Amino acid sequence: MLKPIRQSLQTWTPREGVAPPATDPLVLLGGAWEELVGPNMAGHSQPAQITGDALVVTTSSGAWSQQLGFLAPQILAKIAERLPRSGIERLRFRMGRIAAKAPPSAGSGKASERSAKARPERAPAQSAQEAVERFRSDVDAEQRAKRSAGWKECHGCGVQIHPGRTSVCVPCASERRESRATALAQMLYETPGIDFADAAAQLEGLTRAAFEMQKRRLLSRWRSELDRVARDGRLSRGGRERAIASSYVLLKTGIPPERIAPATIRNELGDTVYDLIYGTER
Repeated sequence: MLKPIRQSLQTWTPREGVAPPATDPLVLLGGAWEELVGPNMAGHSQPAQITGDALVVTTSSGAWSQQLGFLAPQILAKIAERLPRSGIERLRFRMGRIAAKAPPSAGSGKASERSAKARPERAPAQSAQEAVERFRSDVDAEQRAKRSAGWKECHGCGVQIHPGRTSVCVPCASERRESRATALAQMLYETPGIDFADAAAQLEGLTRAAFEMQKRRLLSRWRSELDRVARDGRLSRGGRERAIASSYVLLKTGIPPERIAPATIRNELGDTVYDLIYGTER
């Protein structure tokens, strides 16, 4: 016989030492921060929040912010390798209080032992500059080890990437996608009748899915601007809406300019927008 949920909850207690795995990128970065930046820098900094594509890092002083800023490319590469879907592409710094590290729990003894074996004990750095030099030395050693294991350099920025991945790192791949999307948007605006084959011949790496997605985005954005024109009942001083209306109709219908009829244009734009843009030409 099933018990009422209220009765079940009264007798339930959480199991000690058992917690769900962390999935928040900020939590994961906080747990791996010492591994990402080294113990000395981790003692003077900590990830605070993720805002858009930026990871905000709290530091104990402006000097530590500056030193971490020098090493931002290496830190971002490590973050992209560990959390490829985090979307973090830059670091921002702010000075503040660094929270004290919590003592290791009983269940983390084995992990601590492995970490201690992997990293020899060293005296604390006496200055930020010494910490930077140590970090650079550790990075150089890690890069040599990766090269020996078959890792390769990103064709875009030179950072090392896993042998099983593509020829560019995550940040460079993201930058290339954004640059390609911007170029495609301009192309569709200027020549809305262009098809995928012609666009792909001019934009290396363009996929049909990306082509169709950009078309949908442009049509949605242009429709919003045309709807604004209908609400306001007027055009802007520069008359930009005329060009948008033309590109919108041609891109949406796929009809060549020489074959499109005024009735089709009116149907796609709506009477209000059509009359505002083309009313003087009737």
